[in-house]
Amino acid sequence: MYDPDPPFRPVRRREGYLPLEDLGLIGDGSTAALVGLDGSIPWLCLPRFDAEPLFCGLLDHARGGHFTLAPEDLEQARQRYEPDTGVLITELRSATGLVRVTDALVLRSGADLTDDAPVQRGELVRSAVVLDGHIRLRMDLEPHGGAHTRPLFSGLELQPSRRPDLRLHLRSNRPITGLHSTHDLHQGDRLDLVLSWGRFHSHHRFDTDAMVRGTIDAWHRWMDHFTYDGPEEPLVRRAAITLKMCDDWVNGSLVAAPTSSLPAPIGGIRNWDYRYAWVRDAAYAVFALRRIGFGNEADAFLGWVLDAFEYSRRPRIMYNLNGRPVPDEVEDGELEGYRRSAPVRWGNGAADQRQHDVYGEILDCADQWLRSGGEIQPAVWAGLARLADTAEQVWLQPDQGIWEVRNEGRVFTYSAGMCQVALDRAAAIGERLSLPGQVAAWRTSADRLRNLILEQSWDEQARTLSAHLDGGGALDASLLALPLRQVVPADHPRMTATTAAITERLSAGGGLLYRYLHQESPDGLAGDEGAFVLCSFWLVDNMIGQGRIEEAEELYASLCARASPLGLMSEQIDPSTGEFMGNFPQAFSHIGIIASGVNLARAKSGAGS
Repeated sequence: MYDPDPPFRPVRRREGYLPLEDLGLIGDGSTAALVGLDGSIPWLCLPRFDAEPLFCGLLDHARGGHFTLAPEDLEQARQRYEPDTGVLITELRSATGLVRVTDALVLRSGADLTDDAPVQRGELVRSAVVLDGHIRLRMDLEPHGGAHTRPLFSGLELQPSRRPDLRLHLRSNRPITGLHSTHDLHQGDRLDLVLSWGRFHSHHRFDTDAMVRGTIDAWHRWMDHFTYDGPEEPLVRRAAITLKMCDDWVNGSLVAAPTSSLPAPIGGIRNWDYRYAWVRDAAYAVFALRRIGFGNEADAFLGWVLDAFEYSRRPRIMYNLNGRPVPDEVEDGELEGYRRSAPVRWGNGAADQRQHDVYGEILDCADQWLRSGGEIQPAVWAGLARLADTAEQVWLQPDQGIWEVRNEGRVFTYSAGMCQVALDRAAAIGERLSLPGQVAAWRTSADRLRNLILEQSWDEQARTLSAHLDGGGALDASLLALPLRQVVPADHPRMTATTAAITERLSAGGGLLYRYLHQESPDGLAGDEGAFVLCSFWLVDNMIGQGRIEEAEELYASLCARASPLGLMSEQIDPSTGEFMGNFPQAFSHIGIIASGVNLARAKSGAGS
């Protein structure tokens, strides 16, 4: 449960790994790092999210590498963020003293996080101050694969063995002669470390306090735009910052998660690389951010995705951060995987799948942009019109669906629904602005497709809409998203019946939902999985749309209580233990925190969703 002032607790490990709940996120708009409750950094990719990791002890605690700053005899620890920032505080207690470590991927002085310009310094600050007693503070810096070092007047130069392209520089306020050292510190003493990459000037003034203060100020200026008055406000604020740390601030793209290959479940093979920009996930994210005051991210994303579509000549479901193709999926046999859950994967084999929801995602973003005061230039409209024409042609063709099944495709109801969104939004934009195109035909097709979804996917015996347009009664929690995209009203009799069926048949207990049942809807992969967090937030939204406000409030509160002490959420939850599963932190889950909170606040104020 999120706690801005958490108690100290013992450091736990299983098979040598921290629970995901005991990891915090820091970021600078180009990359992100995970910081453990034990003072370690077991995950950092340089120079950007999707580069080869410098530290990946998260995926192999013995060989993956880490950057640890901790007392030799660590007993207890706690973590918290500097309020409204991506700066993380870890306090570590030993038998003899207490030390506070401040971690930040620092930003340039005066940085404006609403601008699409580089603000990262390419520097990680780790600043330790002894608050009480005496501490023997251990520093271990171990890049994955090792590194060659060379002493400099201002510190150490590092050349990672696996990364000849990466030049690193480690500076300190105390003498360091290697990558492993121990420092005897008393109350008031400090050890400041700065790890730099890329272009840097090693002889600039060494002032970690100023670097951290400038970073805090930049986050506070961005959060000045935050507008939300609803339930769980502290957690919604943290969710906004977490999404921002998954955002590529220069390109306008957004990673689904800053990690790769975290398993769902432990010991399973459903381990995927999420360090890329899914059109669907990013569209959901910018829609959520726009609703709480952050419109610039949505504008940047629309420009990025249209450029990416133009470059690739056809819409893809995901791209790398620059809008280029995602690398081929490969398995890494050298790393054992988180808690020995192999394989570790880099790249993503779903990148070339057909998923027809992308057309609706983009046209919905364009419609939101226009409604908030944006303009549609003729060249942009031409591209959007082509997407609508394509949606009209493909909606009856099989695809791999929102969950990226790895077997033969089906005509998924959700995919058809998002094609309906594409046609509806294109018609709405064309009608509003009197633009050229098949506007009347799009409107007719959108209305026809909505009715067809209600008729063809309905299973009278099971009393539910089905995962596929040929009916059959198979359930899929993605059906809960149809009202959110205005395909079907939440209070339509067939949607209320579908909500009831999903609540009963896909329940994992405690308000959690499975995406689908594998025995009913095979996806081409062995094994089951955990409960998918976003699906439960979709259930909250459907309850709101059906007037079940008290039930929605109770479910929303229970879901928010599952956040980590730092307010972070994973992709999935193990229903039997409550432990986090899958890539972490997951953008989708934080989108749910924001969107359902906004919907609840509006419903209670009478404004609707």
